[in-house]
Amino acid sequence: MRIAAAIVVAVGLAILGVQDLHAQASVQGQWRTVPLLMPVNPVHIAVTYDGKVLIVSGSGNVAAETNFRAAVWDLQASTITTQSLAWDMFCNGMVALSDGRILVNGGNLQYDPFHGQPRNTIFDPALGTFTDVENMAHGRWYPTVTALGDGRVMTFSGLNETGGTNTAVEIYTSGSGWSAEYPAGWTPPLYPRMHLLPDGRVFYSGSGTQSRFFNPATHAWTGVVATTNYTGTRTYGTSVLLPLTPVNGYAPRVMILGGGSPATATTEIIDLSAPTPSWQYGPSMSQGRIEMNATILPNGKVLAMGGSVNDEDTSTASLKADLYDPATNTFSSAGQNVYPRVYHSGSLLLPDATVMLTGGNPTRGSYEQRTEIYSPPYLFNGDGSPAVRPVITDVSPKAFSYGSTFQVYTPDAANITSVVFVHPGSQTHAFDMDQRLVGTSFTTGSGVLTVTAPPNGNIAPAGYYMLFALNAAGVPSVATFVHLAASAPNQPPTATITSPASNVTVNPGQAVSFAGTGSDPDGTIASYSWTFPGGTPASSALANPGNVTYNTPGTYVASFKVTDNGGLTSAAATRTITVPDFSLSASPSSQTVSPGASTSYTATVTGGSGFTGTVSFSVTGLPSGATATFNPTSVSGSGSTTLSVSTSGTTPAGNYTLAITATSGPASHTANVTLSVGDFSISASPASGTVTRGGNASYTVTIAGGTGFTGTVTLSASGLPKFANAKFNPVSVVNSGTSVLTVNTNRNVAPGSYLLIVTGTSGNRVHSTSITLVVQ
Repeated sequence: MRIAAAIVVAVGLAILGVQDLHAQASVQGQWRTVPLLMPVNPVHIAVTYDGKVLIVSGSGNVAAETNFRAAVWDLQASTITTQSLAWDMFCNGMVALSDGRILVNGGNLQYDPFHGQPRNTIFDPALGTFTDVENMAHGRWYPTVTALGDGRVMTFSGLNETGGTNTAVEIYTSGSGWSAEYPAGWTPPLYPRMHLLPDGRVFYSGSGTQSRFFNPATHAWTGVVATTNYTGTRTYGTSVLLPLTPVNGYAPRVMILGGGSPATATTEIIDLSAPTPSWQYGPSMSQGRIEMNATILPNGKVLAMGGSVNDEDTSTASLKADLYDPATNTFSSAGQNVYPRVYHSGSLLLPDATVMLTGGNPTRGSYEQRTEIYSPPYLFNGDGSPAVRPVITDVSPKAFSYGSTFQVYTPDAANITSVVFVHPGSQTHAFDMDQRLVGTSFTTGSGVLTVTAPPNGNIAPAGYYMLFALNAAGVPSVATFVHLAASAPNQPPTATITSPASNVTVNPGQAVSFAGTGSDPDGTIASYSWTFPGGTPASSALANPGNVTYNTPGTYVASFKVTDNGGLTSAAATRTITVPDFSLSASPSSQTVSPGASTSYTATVTGGSGFTGTVSFSVTGLPSGATATFNPTSVSGSGSTTLSVSTSGTTPAGNYTLAITATSGPASHTANVTLSVGDFSISASPASGTVTRGGNASYTVTIAGGTGFTGTVTLSASGLPKFANAKFNPVSVVNSGTSVLTVNTNRNVAPGSYLLIVTGTSGNRVHSTSITLVVQ
């Protein structure tokens, strides 16, 4: 009994352990490892507006590597596609432009010592291509790029082309290039931690101890405005701009975490809306972290993870993750990841509100290929089961300007308590240059939220954002990408086909009349563009191009687009044009006649669905002396005709291929049949016969009818000597057979050798053979 009781207790404890493990997910979240291996060293990572992840490796921290590479992780397809790069983008700075393309700033000219590239390129997610743009004045290796409130991008720091620190700011304007250099007057660290503030200034938060402001309008830096409490340099620690919301008046607060070797676990926070900002210690993390990562979640919390106590030392890896809550200014456990994440590791918030953690490159030539995904506690119920998530069914419009309103359609509208903009991240070397969370205000209707966009570009730089809706339990939706612009973005026009009113079916050679119109909610229509695959003409730039002729059977999609005065082109309006075909068959496949006789074939037209055309018939390949007629001469849609072929007595024997052609407009089909015209041949044996005068000689005459030959062959002989006569038995042969030729002589026949000609005649067909008669 005691044993049984012990077993029951053990089983009960095991069950409780499993329950506790599941329940912990709702408190700490849950980590898992992705089955895909990262094919390139993920030194630089960014979420693009199509929901994919751009990975730029360049030489990947391999000095001898000349195959510079990048990759795109398609999260939906679960595939990673690599491509080669024209130059080494290793250790660049990356940031999204206002149109969603990714600016890659600088990179590597050489290893050991490192020199910086002055080159720049732009990755276009729509095309999947990199296109070089204007060079900077000097190189940058380890630069920081920051999107400004007016849509421009500033770059700062990095090693130049001779290995010195680039101490000047340059500002990039898409389409026109780089500004003049604006010297800082002080030497920043590499990859300085920089944040755009709601007043338009840029705040430098580290890794040094002295903080400063940069004013993009005056191109000037302030002196030191605050000094950190931690007296060491927070090398490869990180910095996060905490959420900006209407509730907190968009007051900017910046948090710095970790850094140094051995690494500190301390954090500090500065309220930059205060009259005299100063750094204040925040709560400490569970572990010291250098080369760490920090990612803002849709609920405003910050996930701190990765790193190690000693730089690039996996044996001191910080595997415990921490979750910072700005509302309570506390950390809680976010569980524990599996793999050390040190130098060249990175993290990003994904559109499904999970966080990817990837990379780790403590030694050259090898890197951690496995990627982990963190699902925060908000994705779980208290028992560890998946939480039911609110759903965004649509956002209208998906592009809008500052301060404007837009609609978020959701069946969960009544339970939504927060709608936030989260800028897609762009992370490298323990710092995300692009992440930012901006809260919104909204009103609730039946199945719809009317949301007010952020007020200006300093609070939310123009570009694409992940829009999350969170319910009362703090559970976020999957993000919908929206586009925020400085002014109301140009809305695309709409193309409408007015003729034909619907999809049409026409016979080959017939025409379809096309006409269309365009409308534009915020402009005018500047141009029209039609394409007519399979049609003549094949295209048109007119609104009403008129008749287009379709000669070849098939199914074609005509498309119509319009372009507005702002250069935007509409989605295509289409019509499907079906040009049905017909088929032709003929039977029998072969007929045989004798010269002078007649025969017939049946040709059958089977129309395809919708075919109503008139089909006429013709035939080629008749032998000489033969004629042909069709009855009827044409059919409509489907039907049969009889082809009658008459030969003459002079029609040469042989096998003839007759091509029967059915034609409807420009469409035609051919079916072949065979006409065999029969003949016969004649032979005789023996070739020579000898008789004495008064005797007789006999020969066998053979008539061989060819294929299809039918007829009576009448036999005759010529060349007989005087006083001799000949008889055939029988005198004629029907179709094929033999006859015996008897030649009688008398004593008056002169001795000698005579050539006799034996002739077979059947109608106009005459054939002969020769034999020899020798009279002794």
